[in-house]
Amino acid sequence: MSEETRILGIETSCDETAAAVLENGRRIASNIVASQAEIHAEYGGVFPELASRAHIETIHQVVSSALTEAHVGLESIDAIAVTRGPGLAGSLVVGLNMAKGLAMGASLPLLGINHLEAHLYSIWLVEEDEPSFPLLGLIVSGGHTELLLMNDHLQYERLGGTLDDAAGEAFDKVARLLGLSYPGGPAIEEIAKDGDTDAFKFPRAWMENTWDFSFSGLKTAVLREVRSLQPNLEAGVDAPAEDLPLADLAASFQDAVVDVLVGKTLAAAKEFKANEILVAGGVSANQSLRSSFQTKSKIPVRVPPLELCTDNAAMIAAVGHRRFLNGQRDALDIDVLPNWPLTS
Repeated sequence: MSEETRILGIETSCDETAAAVLENGRRIASNIVASQAEIHAEYGGVFPELASRAHIETIHQVVSSALTEAHVGLESIDAIAVTRGPGLAGSLVVGLNMAKGLAMGASLPLLGINHLEAHLYSIWLVEEDEPSFPLLGLIVSGGHTELLLMNDHLQYERLGGTLDDAAGEAFDKVARLLGLSYPGGPAIEEIAKDGDTDAFKFPRAWMENTWDFSFSGLKTAVLREVRSLQPNLEAGVDAPAEDLPLADLAASFQDAVVDVLVGKTLAAAKEFKANEILVAGGVSANQSLRSSFQTKSKIPVRVPPLELCTDNAAMIAAVGHRRFLNGQRDALDIDVLPNWPLTS
């Protein structure tokens, strides 16, 4: 089978409505993303019902824009790749139903794609030499913190993951605690630039003899520190920003997260003799995380360009390209899989 493909990707796993056209697995002909960040900022996190409603309102225009920008019609598309999971059920079903309708109407193959796998394949969208297997993959986002061994294309061994809060989720919750804006990752990163990473000795959950992660204890430590600095603060009330050493709190918290993510990933890469490390997902945009990896790693570390770190459909199409060539074809009656382990 020829490796020349043109894949339409659709992504609606959380709060971005996205569509993209990808040619031959690497060339992005279009990549449209409609963010809902302003909608959910009021709540300090994603409000599932509002997310699914916003997807319904925007998905037709987003898909149309992706095709228009790529200067193609459905008759020029080889397959439709769509996020099947993991993610918010109400959000996933919007994208999947859109993809099913297009696939049925245009008699095109339908490919259900794992969102976590797609984050790893965002690395392949960079115009450079391809990574060399075996690879150690770290996926860090608002909903996931996963450590995986990738021995070849489409082959994964899960080494560990978060037992509670994902790294990105911890950023969002601590940002809200500190009275910062949503999404929390960029807000904490920005204010941490002026802070002292050693100002507060926040704990690191190293989880000995396991490749798992835990960030709930760190989040609780920040909460206790805030309450000690503001003893009259009522439970559940956001802290007034002007009364806290925000920069130092943010810097110390961020340093604790980065320290564990980098430390455990490098140890796993050494243990499993990986040739390179892939770091993907929304939190991979964090400059402190990137800098720490580049400084401490003895093997190449690859991260996506900033515009491909957060949820997008080009990465969905990238996996779609591989799985289409591998023979995957899904029935039109497939359902969403809100909890879908990458190794299943």
